Amino acid sequence: MKMDLAIRNGFIFDGAGNPAVKTDIGIRDGYIVRIGRIGETEAERTIDAKGLAVCPGFIDMHNHVDNGVLAFPSVESYIMQGVTTSVTGNCGASMAPLDDESMELSRRYLAPFVPSSERIDWKWRTNAEYMKTIEANGTAQNLAFLVGQGTLRIAVKGFSPSAADDCEMSRMKSLLRNALDDGCFGLSSGLIYPPGSFTEERELLELAGELARCGALYATHLRNEGNFLAESVAEAIEIGRRWNIPVQLSHHKAVGRPNWGKIHHTLRMMEEARREGVDVCCDAYPYTAASTTVTSLLPPFALEGGVEATLQRLRNSNERFRMAEEIRSKGCEWENWISGAGMENIYIGDCARRPEVEGKHLQEIVAAYYSGREMLEGLFDFLAEVECLAKMIVFAIDENDVKAVLAHPLSCVASDSWAS
Repeated sequence: MKMDLAIRNGFIFDGAGNPAVKTDIGIRDGYIVRIGRIGETEAERTIDAKGLAVCPGFIDMHNHVDNGVLAFPSVESYIMQGVTTSVTGNCGASMAPLDDESMELSRRYLAPFVPSSERIDWKWRTNAEYMKTIEANGTAQNLAFLVGQGTLRIAVKGFSPSAADDCEMSRMKSLLRNALDDGCFGLSSGLIYPPGSFTEERELLELAGELARCGALYATHLRNEGNFLAESVAEAIEIGRRWNIPVQLSHHKAVGRPNWGKIHHTLRMMEEARREGVDVCCDAYPYTAASTTVTSLLPPFALEGGVEATLQRLRNSNERFRMAEEIRSKGCEWENWISGAGMENIYIGDCARRPEVEGKHLQEIVAAYYSGREMLEGLFDFLAEVECLAKMIVFAIDENDVKAVLAHPLSCVASDSWAS
């Protein structure tokens, strides 16, 4: 049998932890058909892997490839590193399902994460339709989709902070059932981002009941990775315990110097939960910084109603005063990046409307471009000017914590990145 491709003389790692074996791999019609010595004339094409490692494609357990795969179908930022499968739709933000009435809210919600979104037609509504759109456009990766709890909530009740009533809950559960039937592997939540941040534990538990129907996964960006880290881990574990479903703690970390070291306690919480029968694991990225949208700098009330409502508040002096008071408050329960990291440790990583601020921290930006303004007032000016369309990089994680999580047997490495 003539093979299409032979990879010869490489050190083969099988992915099961066994020692590397120096041998050949034969491929035909896209499948591995032989592992062992292959003659020089037995394949149409040969790659000499002498001195190189050959292994199965890597799986990235947490990323946001679904937001950019239509713009970057070759996904070179992943493929060139050997990442052939991405688990995506994380942090409560998936590209489907969409609702006609709340479509614009969804687009603005996802805009900071979607490259060249103006070139995307947004014609799909269901998860199945989005998967077909990707297939028609082509992709170099295998994709495993999660459906975002935030996306579900926008489709049903926009950015309202109120608790979901029975009718709204029923509709969200129906959308989740359809997404799972369409092929999604589970539900993700992003409980620091609106509208996930408006969600009570009761809502999450009801949605988790739908996951239990088919043994699907619950992956969560915890409600608080700072001052209330342990309480947030306990909430996620309880959801898994209540419905006997697998739980994945996304990019597990402790944010803010006062919380460094807490990660050892939360890892012990996971170990104890597993001894009690809860299937809980985590992933982590190998960075001492986090990256997200600049709207996360604002208190939850400022984000009610969606991006346009937030921009109106940023232009209102009374609302600015209220936002500043809450940011300065010592006892706030929301994840306060400015309090936890300091403006000097928060950098703008991407800002198409003001590219000159990229790579500068917030203190630098206010001093250079909003001189004479108090720090928070200057920050609000900047956010209003760029309409909150910017991403930030926050240095607030201890390297020893990162090492502890990555070395733990219940953890795996993830990128938390986008396609490019």
